[in-house]
Amino acid sequence: MTSKNKPSKRPKSAGSRTGILKKQTPVSTADISLRTARGNAERGGGPGGHYWHIEVKGKRAGYIFINVIRDAHFGEHPSIQIHLNVIERGKQIGRTAYRLACEQCSHPVIYAHMSRKNIASQRAAEEAGFRPIDEGLIQFAMVWHR
Repeated sequence: MTSKNKPSKRPKSAGSRTGILKKQTPVSTADISLRTARGNAERGGGPGGHYWHIEVKGKRAGYIFINVIRDAHFGEHPSIQIHLNVIERGKQIGRTAYRLACEQCSHPVIYAHMSRKNIASQRAAEEAGFRPIDEGLIQFAMVWHR
């Protein structure tokens, strides 16, 4: 069998790179936790940064981190990024992880930057208390206030 004919190892129920997910059963917020870990310079390890493993019932489901970055529009600011393992997407884990990370860090204001096409991440951030900033930017931006 050639590599073109090999079956995909990605679970069929987890979704695809297009972002289309089959309906997943939501995970209870009580089962979701963040475990502080050491990030690197690009992922929460720099000054003012934070890095966590996202866990569901003690099993790693992804990671979330905050970096202090500088850009021309917002200046220096904390920016949050999340990544969920493919099989964990669509289970409402992101909304709890966003909220927990914001509550656990010391920053009073946190920004989230994401692709305008990433509707799932936008919904998760909004459920966690982020509000859209319509500034005509290329990326979609949201802000959370303590």
